[in-house]
Amino acid sequence: MFFILAASLTYLLYQSDLMQFFMSRERILIFIDSLGQWAPVGLILLQALQVVVAPIPGELTNIIGGFLYGPVWGTLLSTIGVTTGSYIAFILARSFGQPFVEKYVSKSIIRRFDFLLHHKGIFLIFMIFLIPGTPKDSLCYLLGLGHLTSVEFLAISGIGRLLGTIIETVGGDYIRNEQYRNLFVLIGGSLVVIFVTMIYKQKLERLFRKWHVMDYKKKKQRKRKRLIGDLEGKH
Repeated sequence: MFFILAASLTYLLYQSDLMQFFMSRERILIFIDSLGQWAPVGLILLQALQVVVAPIPGELTNIIGGFLYGPVWGTLLSTIGVTTGSYIAFILARSFGQPFVEKYVSKSIIRRFDFLLHHKGIFLIFMIFLIPGTPKDSLCYLLGLGHLTSVEFLAISGIGRLLGTIIETVGGDYIRNEQYRNLFVLIGGSLVVIFVTMIYKQKLERLFRKWHVMDYKKKKQRKRKRLIGDLEGKH
């Protein structure tokens, strides 16, 4: 039943005018503003939806949050929404398993980050979330198949996405106040960081995978030593 509903939602997004709605900043602004006192709730729900449903661009909704509510409230509302959506994706994956995830996450992404399903180092997963351009929405589904607890996942996804959310929200605030010089500086700085990161992205991913293998070997050696120690103790 769930797969039928998900497929129907995806079909409607592509075949109806909803897709154009989600891609239009002006139409989203008008819609949220029309909600009146419920507008903050509307932004939170929109942010959650953009994580669960891939076609909706998260950068756009973050900018809208800054445009409507400024850097502080915009960041807070967007973070609540994005974290909620991330957790929904995580729980869906945990509830329905790998066949479900494989329908929504590309095989190439699964192959690139499959080692995260076996790695127990929270810091490594957190570092991957900090890398610009990492498919964080897909990772939320993928991590639902792994070992992370709900609390660990919420901390990683919430804090790991925070920097990007702040930058995009501040950009939306600059647009609202017509501070275009500050906006261009922000965009320029962000592009430099993204460009440098993209250059070293594959190297970083290889480093993280190597880090995972080394950590796994160390834990295996410690487990082996404990087993030998227990056996010697019995004799």
